[in-house]
Amino acid sequence: MTASEESDRRPAGEDPVDAIAAAWSRERPQTPVSSIGVVTRIWQLAKHFGDDRRRVLAEAGVDPATLDLLSVLRRSGPPYTLSTRDLAGHSLVTAGAISQRVARAERDHLVTRRPAPGRSRAVLVELTPAGHELVERTVDRVLAREAQLLERLGPERREALAELLRELLDDVQDELNVRGVSHVGHEGLDPAGQG
Repeated sequence: MTASEESDRRPAGEDPVDAIAAAWSRERPQTPVSSIGVVTRIWQLAKHFGDDRRRVLAEAGVDPATLDLLSVLRRSGPPYTLSTRDLAGHSLVTAGAISQRVARAERDHLVTRRPAPGRSRAVLVELTPAGHELVERTVDRVLAREAQLLERLGPERREALAELLRELLDDVQDELNVRGVSHVGHEGLDPAGQG
């Protein structure tokens, strides 16, 4: 998108994020405001993407936590089975949260669970055919919608943005000494090495 096309989409001087930074600069000239244009927009985008994903999932009759669980199992490849410990690590949530997700999905016949052979306390969770069908249908719907929301950027700009965001995420995680992220806006950043 060219600068003139961008200006056609938003009247000049009406960007609320720029207005916040300008107001702080005016009222407190010593306050560093360079992060506002990036961080505030990332938070706004996270909210918009999250709200839209929840809407798409609600239309599909799936809650985000269940889709996350089923997606982790599906991405693991055949036989689509992981231990609850592995599920927690891949889902970036606590063991307690995984236990609740698994119980709900099992009740809905989307997964089964059984003791792991030779491991006294380990539990294996396996995707059922119904769970497999649901994740196949739903993940395409979610990812197609998110691709639609990004398509105005074009392939090269999307790739450049993805690389910048990857670098920014790595830098921020290094600065904060964390790895892994819980859902946006929730507690749960794990210290480095604690997964």
